[in-house]
Amino acid sequence: MTVSVMIVDDHPIWRDGVARDLAEHGFDVKATAPDAEAATRIARAVRPDVVLMDINLGGTSGVDATRAITGELPDTRVLVLSASGEHDDVLQAVKAGASGYLVKSASVAELVDAVRRTSEGDPVFTAGLAGMVLGEYRRMADAPTAGDPPPRLTERETEVLRLVAKGLTAKQIADRLVISHRTVENHVQSTLRKLQLHNRVELARYAIEHGLDRDG
Repeated sequence: MTVSVMIVDDHPIWRDGVARDLAEHGFDVKATAPDAEAATRIARAVRPDVVLMDINLGGTSGVDATRAITGELPDTRVLVLSASGEHDDVLQAVKAGASGYLVKSASVAELVDAVRRTSEGDPVFTAGLAGMVLGEYRRMADAPTAGDPPPRLTERETEVLRLVAKGLTAKQIADRLVISHRTVENHVQSTLRKLQLHNRVELARYAIEHGLDRDG
């Protein structure tokens, strides 16, 4: 199936260039937008599989648009494509619901691969940024909070969740457990529903907070 994409950036030349690169690699570029307000409005109308989102959109914030889009369109994933690789920018984007974060120094090949993997549900980060995000979640996990007991997961769902927390992709999990990629996706989607989470980044955070990323 062709992956549909929307591109949000306040620089027309950059925005059009990314749209052209993705179209040339077989993606269906549904729309582009110059700011957060337009991005949210247009996303509601075209419902793309993936939104490529810049963080700094002139006077508006890509973080706000990410939060609005992921909140209203659960089947749409947001991949941030930003010039900034700053700690706070990355964490704010992920907390707003972004599935991944790529810096603009990425090559076209890296961008194409990232968009495709994002559409498949994988968290995609520029090298070094994933460790930053997971490290932050581990620090947050050091201060556990009381609450209702977590929903009961099956043994296989827990096993898949543990491997998600270790940073494995769906394909790597399938190879490790000797099951199909589709079966892994079914377990991931079931776990997301049970835990009332939106994407694999939130799933990894949950697993870390419950110690599932640690052996033994």
